[in-house]
Amino acid sequence: MRAAGTPLSRHLHPVAWWVWAIGLAVACSRTNNPLLLLLAVSVASLVVAAKRGSSPWARAFRLYLVLGAFIIVLRVALHVLVGYKFGTMKLYTLPSVELPGITLLGPLYLEGILAAAAEGLRLASLIACIGAANALANPKRLLRALPSALHEIGTAVVISVTVAPQLAESVQRVRRARVLRGEGGAGIRSVGRVALPVLQDTLDRSLALASAMDSRGYGRRTAQSTSSRRLTGALTLTGLLGAGIGMYGLLDGTAPTLIGMPMLVLGLALSAIGMRVGGRSVQRSVYRPDPWGLPEWLVAGSGVVAAVLMVVQAGHAPDSLALPVQPLAAPALPLLAVLGILVAALPTFVAPDPPVARRDGTR
Repeated sequence: MRAAGTPLSRHLHPVAWWVWAIGLAVACSRTNNPLLLLLAVSVASLVVAAKRGSSPWARAFRLYLVLGAFIIVLRVALHVLVGYKFGTMKLYTLPSVELPGITLLGPLYLEGILAAAAEGLRLASLIACIGAANALANPKRLLRALPSALHEIGTAVVISVTVAPQLAESVQRVRRARVLRGEGGAGIRSVGRVALPVLQDTLDRSLALASAMDSRGYGRRTAQSTSSRRLTGALTLTGLLGAGIGMYGLLDGTAPTLIGMPMLVLGLALSAIGMRVGGRSVQRSVYRPDPWGLPEWLVAGSGVVAAVLMVVQAGHAPDSLALPVQPLAAPALPLLAVLGILVAALPTFVAPDPPVARRDGTR
């Protein structure tokens, strides 16, 4: 029973989590300041630790952090191997190998190592933001929020997103079973004994998913006339072409204004109409639709605010968002950018707690 006055736990709308994560990722993409990037990763980790549920994908966030750490190490290793060596503070001199157009190894400078680590940290922070969205947003609920025309594509994306967390869960379950049976061993020797049960579990999950999707009518469409299919294809193709031209016009400062934002808006509008027309052939029902209330607005808005404040900071003082390496100096801590990232921690306090499954299977 729920105590009186206790707020009812529920799943936040998955689109709100993705808007929050994309906004935080946009903020990270505008800087290579390690202080800001580490703060953004800390905020994402805090929100995940406070608001993740008990689902398999919710427990896979640490895999994204491990992947991010691996990317940082790999970026530094690539700099040592084939990167452009620059700086004044020499750390060590490796034997160099001269190849046509490239030099392997060679002298290592502190400035170059720090610049490579900062670039790797930026990519790692983007992965952490996307990992936070995967850990917090239920992919099955996200599928229901997609337009009807993207239902099949969304189904494939949801299945692909849940493969890695479910695979990690299968490995953990097999390892626990081996420990309970008294079978020790770790490292490379245990890979063969763990791989076969994990493969069998993966096949069982695939068959169960296929049966569930078939029983729910996935892939079934109503009759659609030839003219309707042609209209859908023409609108969607024209819209995507217009959106591509519009993006090129926005990125190219010398392009005419007409092929910038107006073409992008027109292309997106035509694509939306095409998806609307094409979605008529897909009939689906929604049980317990996800509400969009004040918590959703606050969570999504916090991510947007983080991105906007970082863009404003980049426009006013772009040097404060970069790691100074020539000459080497301590990174700045711009107040506006820090405030934007801290605002992204708002979901820790305003997002509802997700329902947690009890031992008896109830919620």
